[in-house]
Amino acid sequence: MRTYQELFRTPEFTPFFSTVAAGIAASTVSGIALGTLVYSATHSPLLAALSMFGSSFAQVIGAAFLLSAADRLPPRATLTALAGCFGVGTAVLALPGLPLGAMFAVILALGLLSSLGGGVRYGLLSEILPKDGYVLGRSATNLAVGAMQICGYAAGGALVAAFSPRGTLLVAAALGLVGAAVARFGLSARPPRTAGRPTVGETWRTNARLWSSRPRRYVYLALWVPNGLIVGCEALFVPYAPRYAGLLFAVAAAGMLTGDLLVGRVVPQRWRVRLAAPLRLLLAAPYLVFALRPPLPLAAVAVLLASAGYAASLVLQERLIALTPEQVHGQALGLHSSGMLTMQAVGATLAGLLAQRLAPAETMAVLAGASVMVTLLLGRGLRGEVGVNGEVGGAGGVGGAGGVDDLGPESGPEPAVSVVSTP
Repeated sequence: MRTYQELFRTPEFTPFFSTVAAGIAASTVSGIALGTLVYSATHSPLLAALSMFGSSFAQVIGAAFLLSAADRLPPRATLTALAGCFGVGTAVLALPGLPLGAMFAVILALGLLSSLGGGVRYGLLSEILPKDGYVLGRSATNLAVGAMQICGYAAGGALVAAFSPRGTLLVAAALGLVGAAVARFGLSARPPRTAGRPTVGETWRTNARLWSSRPRRYVYLALWVPNGLIVGCEALFVPYAPRYAGLLFAVAAAGMLTGDLLVGRVVPQRWRVRLAAPLRLLLAAPYLVFALRPPLPLAAVAVLLASAGYAASLVLQERLIALTPEQVHGQALGLHSSGMLTMQAVGATLAGLLAQRLAPAETMAVLAGASVMVTLLLGRGLRGEVGVNGEVGGAGGVGGAGGVDDLGPESGPEPAVSVVSTP
């Protein structure tokens, strides 16, 4: 599968894509409204930021307690329920007179539920699309995420000005309910990928087994840490250039969209599997120029180039799927999603703490240097070829413990998937 036209001709991909787009639009619009509402009530930049992004910290809690449900619940019903809960919860946040503590409790609850949503959503995508179409599918959904964030922030600001923050929250709630309706009537009913009840104990056991495999562990670290450190750089756009932070965010989104488009649609698979490390280096290296406190045009070019490196996640997710049995794809991808969002929140917090002592530009260069070092240190563990049963051969192979036998065999024979990454 090589073209977006083929992708959208695949049964169920269009409603899946529409559900993702509606959800991102709803969360982006609600974030603008919440930040405005909380800041106007408290005049606290910290509380305003936590109202917009603090739910990411709940991802680590959801990853520890809820993720077994990603493979043990019917995907259509689960996605419908999650989108509906977001719509209802966002409507609750719009209630006049809602105490601040209750507001943050709702935000935390929605964050916990969203930690499950990533695993269900992208586990389902691996069923809707053939194996050779997954990266293209993720590329398309990433494009939707970027476009909806750009449009959502612009529309959210306009809606807040026109209808007030609470009115904007009601619009976001309606978008969430639209996503629930599309999921319910556009997707087919499928059974869970794995039998059994979702429990906290099963979540812990499967997470431990996923983490116990050395090849998978390196993939998770490569997905989480470099990404989180560079999001920390982006968190400093406002103090770095208060008047032009919006421009830098827009440039970053354009770079991310370009990288996803090129890697998902243009780069052949035989080249793509070798691009994970170079893309992670691209994600960080341009930010080193901030040590020189560059003028805005040069800073914008650096951000544009660096953000194309986010496409490394497409290559690494393809490797993760090849290393993981189908019956736990949902939990494996959910662990990636929750860990990534948690590390992004950690990266932003770390950036803020460092910027208390260093200038924002210097802090961005320090975080970029740390990201480069992490990528180089992880290089050896990401070498090797993923074979038929998920075992890794070559320099990165570790024998039996490095494959996926600890999570059970794949159902039926699968062709070998060549996934190679060099430092």
